[in-house]
Amino acid sequence: MSRQSTVDVLTFNLNNPSRERAERQLAYLAARPEHVLVLTETADSAGCDLLEARFSEAGYSVTFPRPGRGERGVMVVSRLETRPLECGIEYLPHRAVGVAVDTTAGPLDVIGLYVPSRDATEVKKERKRRFLEEARYALPSGLGAARVILGDLNVLEPAHLPRYKFFQEFEYGFYDWFAEAGYADAFRARQWAAAEYSWVGRTGDGYRYDHAFVSLPLVERLLGCEYVHEPRTSEDRLTDHSALTVHLAVTATTPRLVTDPTRAEESAAALF
Repeated sequence: MSRQSTVDVLTFNLNNPSRERAERQLAYLAARPEHVLVLTETADSAGCDLLEARFSEAGYSVTFPRPGRGERGVMVVSRLETRPLECGIEYLPHRAVGVAVDTTAGPLDVIGLYVPSRDATEVKKERKRRFLEEARYALPSGLGAARVILGDLNVLEPAHLPRYKFFQEFEYGFYDWFAEAGYADAFRARQWAAAEYSWVGRTGDGYRYDHAFVSLPLVERLLGCEYVHEPRTSEDRLTDHSALTVHLAVTATTPRLVTDPTRAEESAAALF
C-alpha cells in the first residue's frame, strides 16, 4: 500500500442532517479527496448514526463521542489510521475531538472544534464564553507539535468585513488567541486579503465562521487552504455552511484499506 505524499483535511458542518440528507452528504463526502474529515454540528440522531455506521463499515477510522440529548458535537472520519487525542476540554467535551495521524515527520494532530453559537440571552452568552475560556486554557500550544485545529468556530476575525456590532470582545479574543498560542490562520496565510464567507444569513450578510489554524511548525508545509462553497450554494444544498479544505505537505505512513461507504450497507448484506 503506497504512502500518502500529502495529508488533506476538510471541515464540513453537517447541520445535524436527517437520514435522507445524510445519505446525500455521504455521497458527497465519499467522493472528496481529503484524507481526514472533521464533521461539525453532529447530534445523537438518525442522520449522524447513518454516517458513523457507513464510514465504519467501509473501513474508515471514525471518532465520534456522541453528544447528549439536545447537544451538538464533532465527528472525525479518516482514511488514515488514527489514535485518539485528548483535548483537555471538560466543559462540552464532545465539541472538541482530536486524533493523531502518523507521518514520516512524526505525529500530526488534528483537532476538530464546534464552538457553541449564541443569541442575545445571557445564558447562551455565558455558555459560549465558558467554552471558549476553557478551550484557551486546555488546547495545547502551537509552538512545538505539528497540529491543525479546525471547524465551525462561530467567531470572526477582528478585521472581518463587514464589522458586526453584536460580536463581543471575548469572541474576537478567541480568534486572537491562536496567534498568541503559536498558530497561523491557514486561510489568511495563503490568501491574506480575500473576502470569503462560510455562512450567509437570510439578509445576505456573510460571516467567516469556519476556520483552520496550523501550528507554526506546519506553516512551511501548508500548500493551500480554500473554502468549498458547493455544499452551501448548489441546488442540492447539502448544508448551510461552506466547507474548508487544508492541504499539508506531510507524508502519512499508515493509510487504511477502505471501500466505498455509499455501498457499505450493500456489501455487508452480501456477506450473509
